[in-house]
Amino acid sequence: MHELLEPNALPAVFRFIDLSGVILNGILGGLIARQKNFDIVGFVVLALMTATAGGILRDLMIQNGPPFALTDPYYIWMACLGAAIAWFFKFEGKWSHRFLVVADAIVLGIWSATGAAKALENHLGFIPALLLGCMTAVGGSMIRDISVGRTPAVFGGNRLYALPALAAAFTQASLVRFVDLNPVLAMLFSMCVGAGFCLLAYWRVWQLPVVGKQRSLTERIGVLRRR
Repeated sequence: MHELLEPNALPAVFRFIDLSGVILNGILGGLIARQKNFDIVGFVVLALMTATAGGILRDLMIQNGPPFALTDPYYIWMACLGAAIAWFFKFEGKWSHRFLVVADAIVLGIWSATGAAKALENHLGFIPALLLGCMTAVGGSMIRDISVGRTPAVFGGNRLYALPALAAAFTQASLVRFVDLNPVLAMLFSMCVGAGFCLLAYWRVWQLPVVGKQRSLTERIGVLRRR
């Protein structure tokens, strides 16, 4: 256990945590394909999009060699495994729904933390670490939703995604940059922050305000005058 907390253990821990997120998001992408009644090609494509697109975007923007998902074959295989699980299991019922909610929150926490960690590892600044953490967490699902003609959940009108991702990335960057905490411990703690925030927002039905639910300036002035 002590060896896992050594700073030089970060790449191994990063890879394990990242692959855990890949298989979970592969399942989530495959379930969207099931809802759309796609064939096996659709399952695999949506699983790959959901599971790898965010990380590929992150690695392309960092520009430190080819993306992990294209150099490590386990990323593709784990995404395909997630698609296969979604193909054979319907995930219906109360407990399946709870599993999917928790899995989605865990993935968001995982990839927000790992995205920020990789940005810092490549000597990027605090703000870029926040942006890349958020992009890693929501990029894949955003591309997937656009591909199937859905409004990406991160754009609002649904449960919170961007804020929990930002909270996890902010925690990771702050603990490493300002507190000088062990990067592995910071990553684990940041994952819990992101996942916990996401689950709490789901439980409390927290949403950000949208324009359609706000009064116009004229209506607000009229209310103030009547008072």
